[in-house]
Amino acid sequence: MGAAPTAIVVGLGLPGEASAEWLDALTDGFRDECALVGATVAGGDIARSDVVVIGVTALGDLGGRRPVTRSGARPGDVVAVAGRLGYAAAGLAFLSARREAAEAGTPDLAEEFVDAHRRPEPPYACGPEAAGLGATAMLDVSDGLLQDAGHIAAASGVRIVLDPEALPVPEAMARLAGELGADPLNWVLTGGEDHALAATFPPDVSLPPSWRVIGQVSEAAGEAKAEVTGRAETSGGWDHFRE
Repeated sequence: MGAAPTAIVVGLGLPGEASAEWLDALTDGFRDECALVGATVAGGDIARSDVVVIGVTALGDLGGRRPVTRSGARPGDVVAVAGRLGYAAAGLAFLSARREAAEAGTPDLAEEFVDAHRRPEPPYACGPEAAGLGATAMLDVSDGLLQDAGHIAAASGVRIVLDPEALPVPEAMARLAGELGADPLNWVLTGGEDHALAATFPPDVSLPPSWRVIGQVSEAAGEAKAEVTGRAETSGGWDHFRE
């Protein structure tokens, strides 16, 4: 929404046998990730639970600006993304196809993508940056670019058209896809665990290198949705409630 991160509050449910060493490692991870953006762990709550349950609430400061929501995209806007797309999906595909990788080791071709799956690197600074540039709508790509762009389209009552030629498919990702018999563009369109950002901007805004234009916003002719030029699919990605 364009806020500068300030703090997180953590709720923990833990079984009685959870070790102090495990909990120390978890809290170290919270601390280290917060340090990347100058935030702190401000507090939270802890309770006994049969399984580990972790709930995090992130707090931020808008600096007097209005929040950038999903509902502000307008016909004529451009669609842009910041951060990596498809990396975590590629890593997950490799691990799923090569379950023996834990014993055999990860080849250099897949290492970057496996690391991305195991520890995402969200483009934290790009949220406030986009707000300052006048972004009209924004959200994090947590469920897949195509699906999340569809959320913006539905909330804004517009049609979003993504250009496959503008979507970055690194050479190493294409090579890994070839090894696995997969479509790398599908990873880019439907993989969400990189936690990139997608936003819409007025067409006259000059975007910095951290943002890449990948599509356009137009009037919704019928259903408000996102689609990809030259491809039939208009959905894809993770849906928590899909059967």
